[in-house]
Amino acid sequence: MTVPVALEEALSRVREALLSDRLVRAVASGRCRGHQPPWRRVELRPVDLKSGRHLQATSYDATQAHTRNAGEGADATAMVDDLLAVGFGSWHVETEGSTLQLRVTKKGAGQLHETPRDGAVAAPPAHDRVKQRLLDPADPWMDKVKPFRQAKDRQVEEFCRQLAAVVDGALANGQLRTPTTDDPLRVVDLGCGNAYLTFAAYRWLSHVRGLPVTMTGVDARAPARERNSVLAAELGATGLSFVHADIAAVRFEPSPEVVLALHACDTATDDALARALEWGTPVVLAAPCCHHHLQVQLRDHPPPPPYGLLVRHGILRERLADTLTDTFRAALLRQHGYRVDVVDFVDSVHTPRNTLLRAVRTGSSGGDGVAADYDRLVAEWQVTPRLAELVGRPEVDR
Repeated sequence: MTVPVALEEALSRVREALLSDRLVRAVASGRCRGHQPPWRRVELRPVDLKSGRHLQATSYDATQAHTRNAGEGADATAMVDDLLAVGFGSWHVETEGSTLQLRVTKKGAGQLHETPRDGAVAAPPAHDRVKQRLLDPADPWMDKVKPFRQAKDRQVEEFCRQLAAVVDGALANGQLRTPTTDDPLRVVDLGCGNAYLTFAAYRWLSHVRGLPVTMTGVDARAPARERNSVLAAELGATGLSFVHADIAAVRFEPSPEVVLALHACDTATDDALARALEWGTPVVLAAPCCHHHLQVQLRDHPPPPPYGLLVRHGILRERLADTLTDTFRAALLRQHGYRVDVVDFVDSVHTPRNTLLRAVRTGSSGGDGVAADYDRLVAEWQVTPRLAELVGRPEVDR
C-alpha cells in the first residue's frame, strides 16, 4: 500500500535502507520540482573490494557512466547523504527482505510503498575486478536452458542487464506499475526462436528480481513453440508460455507491458516495434538484425549530393543502411511518445549486431524538430522506412 508521508521522513527511511547491511541494490532517477540532479540516474549496490565492503554508486549522465566506491562507515554515509540532497524524484531500494519505493509528488510530499520480497534474496557482492553476472552460470535452471555458445550466452546476459536497468527505472518513475501476484507484469518476446532470451529474461524477472510476471514467447515456427513449451513444463515455469504465430497476427488481452525482440531479422524488428506501438507498451527493447529493406532502396535511388561517396562501395552502403534504419526507427518511436536510447548492448566481438533500441513511453513526442528532421532525411534519401509503412505518423505531427 502506498502511504503519503512528509518528504523528510520518507528520505530518512530511504537513507536507513541504503546504509543497511541488507541492501541488495537501489536506483534513483527523475527530479523533484525546483531541483536538477547532475545525473539522469544513479544505481547503488554493495561490493567487496580488497580493502573491504564498499557501497558502489554508478552515476549516468547524458553520455557515460561514472563509478565511485565508498567504504563502509563515514564515507558511505556521506555519499548517501549527498545523493539524497540533490533532489531525485524517485527511489527504488531493494533489501534482502523488502522493496521500498519513494516517489516525490509535485507538491513536494513523499509517497512510500513497501512490499516484502517472496523469499529473501541476497545479492552476492562483486569484486571490483569481476563483473557481476545477473544470471549465475551455475544455476541448474539456466544450465538446462542454454547449452549454447559462449558468445550467445554473453549476448543474452548483456540484454538482460539492459532489461534490468530499464525495468527498474520505469518502475521507479511510475512508467511501469508495480506488479502483484494477482496482476503480474505482462512481458512478450516477439520472434523468440529457441527462446534463450525468453527463458533468461523470465528467470531474471521472476527469480532474481522477484517480480510477479507472466511471459509469452512468440515465433512463427511451430517446432520452436513445441520445443520451448516442453522445456518450460520440465522446468516448472508456470508463468512462461509460448505461441505459434506471426508477429503481426498475434493478439493479447490485456496488452503487454514489456516487449522484447532480440535479433528479429530485417523487417521483423519493425513488426515488433509496430505491435508495441499499437499496444501502447510502456517498455520496449529491440536489438535489430539485418537491414535489407533500406539497402535495396539505397541501391535504387541516387543519393543526395555530396553523399554519393557513402554508397559507392557495397560494404559502406550496407553500414549506412543499418544506421539510417535504426535512426528512422528511433525517430518514429520518439514521435509516438517514447524516450529512446540507442546503445551497444554487447561488445562487437560477441556479435556484429550489437545495437539496442531502448524505449520507454513518456507521452512526449519530442517536439516539432524531430518530425521536421525525420521528414527531411526521408525526402533527401528517397526512402520509405518499413516502420513508417506499418504505423504512419502521429496526427499531432502532421
